[in-house]
Amino acid sequence: MLARTLNASAISVVATIWRPRYSVRVSLEPEVTAWRAIAASHAAAWAALEHELGERHGLGVSQFEVLDRLAERESGDFRVQELADAVHLSQSALSRLIDRLERGGLVLRCLCGEDRRGIYVQLTPAGRERHAEAVPTHRGVLASVLPAEPLAP
Repeated sequence: MLARTLNASAISVVATIWRPRYSVRVSLEPEVTAWRAIAASHAAAWAALEHELGERHGLGVSQFEVLDRLAERESGDFRVQELADAVHLSQSALSRLIDRLERGGLVLRCLCGEDRRGIYVQLTPAGRERHAEAVPTHRGVLASVLPAEPLAP
């Protein structure tokens, strides 16, 4: 598995090296150190997930996250507005992503029965199967890249 990590110390070293060139003030406040560690962990996890999910399952991180959220629901569906909030995408970005998943047969769009303006996204059997195949890869990458203990502020 590809797993590249940068820790807060490495980021601080890079910031220190660039400081004279860019006149960046290196801050030693704990909040800044914590933020750098979080950002580095996120970047490393995202890159490793993109590589492994794409290589092994033909999915991007955001695509997997949509399938994961849908699979968590017993009903297997999600209202689009709620799903956009859950996966941290704009509605337009999510709409394009859903288009790709729908073309791949992994999800369906359905009109809400009570409110004809509402649209639901529903996991298909093929989507449930692709998600089940990708879960071990996703969880394995996270286990290898992220720290075992949550980062403290």
